[in-house]
Amino acid sequence: MGLYNKIMVKFWLIIAIIVFALTTYKCVVDDYRIWIYYYVIVAIALLMYFMKKWMIKRMEKHLAEMEKQANSGR
Repeated sequence: MGLYNKIMVKFWLIIAIIVFALTTYKCVVDDYRIWIYYYVIVAIALLMYFMKKWMIKRMEKHLAEMEKQANSGR
C-alpha cells in the first residue's frame, strides 16, 4: 500500500503541474475567457494531492497508536 500511496501523491501533483502549464499557455495564446475555467481542474488536483498527503500521515499516526496499544497490553 505504501507504493500505491507514493505513486498517487506524485500523480496528483504532476497532473496539477501539467494542467496548470497547459491552461496558462492556452490562456496566453487564445482568449483567456475560454480557458480560465480549466484552473478548476488544477485546484481539484491540488486538493487531491494535499488530501492524499494528509490521509497518509493520519493513517501512519493511527497505525503507530495501534502498535503502541498492542505493545502496552502485553
